[in-house]
Amino acid sequence: MNAKVHAQRRKQLMRMMGDDSIAILPAAPTLIRNRDVEHHFRQDSDFFYLSGFPEPEAVIVLIPNRKKGQFVLFCRERDPLKETWNGYRYGPEGAVEHFAADEAYPIEELEDILPGLMEHCESVHYTIGLNPEFDKHVMNCVNRLRRSSRGGVHAPYEFVSLDHLLHDMRLFKNRDELRLMKKAAKISVKAHINAMKACQPGMYEYELEAEFLYEFKRNSASWAYPSIVGGGANGCVLHYTENSQPLNDGDLVLIDAGAEYGGYAADITRTFPVNGKYNAAQKEIYELVLAAQDAAIKKTLPGNHWNDPHNAAVKVLTKGMVELGLLKGKPAELIKKGAYSKYYMHRTGHWIGMDVHDVGDYKVDDEWRLLEPGMTLTVEPGLYIPSGSRGAKRWWNIGVRIEDDIVVTKDGCELLTKGLPRTVKEVEAVMAG
Repeated sequence: MNAKVHAQRRKQLMRMMGDDSIAILPAAPTLIRNRDVEHHFRQDSDFFYLSGFPEPEAVIVLIPNRKKGQFVLFCRERDPLKETWNGYRYGPEGAVEHFAADEAYPIEELEDILPGLMEHCESVHYTIGLNPEFDKHVMNCVNRLRRSSRGGVHAPYEFVSLDHLLHDMRLFKNRDELRLMKKAAKISVKAHINAMKACQPGMYEYELEAEFLYEFKRNSASWAYPSIVGGGANGCVLHYTENSQPLNDGDLVLIDAGAEYGGYAADITRTFPVNGKYNAAQKEIYELVLAAQDAAIKKTLPGNHWNDPHNAAVKVLTKGMVELGLLKGKPAELIKKGAYSKYYMHRTGHWIGMDVHDVGDYKVDDEWRLLEPGMTLTVEPGLYIPSGSRGAKRWWNIGVRIEDDIVVTKDGCELLTKGLPRTVKEVEAVMAG
């Protein structure tokens, strides 16, 4: 993503903000893993979306129609000694040269300069509460202006959540963003295929997880979220991440894993037999979930509302559970009561983009949002039947989820995660090969 794309985004946001306003957005903080070891730094998605600037201890300030420059960036100064220990810094000069900042200042000067940038602005677009430590800096600057009101200094009179405008922008992906998402998906698809080919009874869950880490890193990507590798009963735990148990002959393994490439995520789940062959009970459950996913994908169309794919999946799953004996009653009544949620307790999808659970409202004015071209989402129905459930014991400890990433197009939708086996026959063929 080049600097021109970020500049266009900033201009669009400032047009939406209007005159007499200012936007303030801090970079992600560094987080301590233990003692003096930090977690790997990952930039705040909103911050990266508007600037591409990859460093911590930085602040974006946007002031529409400011003659001296609308994009101001505060960041760390160059420091040869610190750079020897921790790596290169762009510094204020680099922020102007490489990231098209109109002005850039050392981060230490924020509270000296920001009040002057705020003066004469009516509203501050800033999301309070996400970063309590930085909230103090913003309020210090506002209060400094308020204390000078008798001298004719004008302080902003309202705060407006920046999320409201910015997250609606991020909901719609352009060609450049889709290119990055397709790349993340392609890397993820290859990793899932590698895991299918490598899987054997007696392996440990973490050995399959390693297939993903290897494929991600060798393609300049990282994980978009901690991988879920759940064999047998662990596949019925939705957010199982221990990945520490052996994979047993005759069990299924559920893998939910995706790469992040260029700041954009993939999110894929496949469920396959540890020994390469679905047994009759596993095949019944798998093909029911697959039918639900097919039904949901068919409803992922422009003009349909957000909940249409979910409703389609629930209808197929509930009817199938009645036929299998997991539920008793008429499907329509069971759906109305929510009885299906005993075995299918999550939604059929979520927005995806820079964040794996990406930003964007699901409802507008209390109504489900209509799907539009450029929106990207997952479709991920599942069934989870832990030991002790109603119905035949042959289904106990079977957990199946099938998840793919989709972009809504002008005429329908496009599968971003194409190339990865979905059907029983396709999965078994890959594992046999």
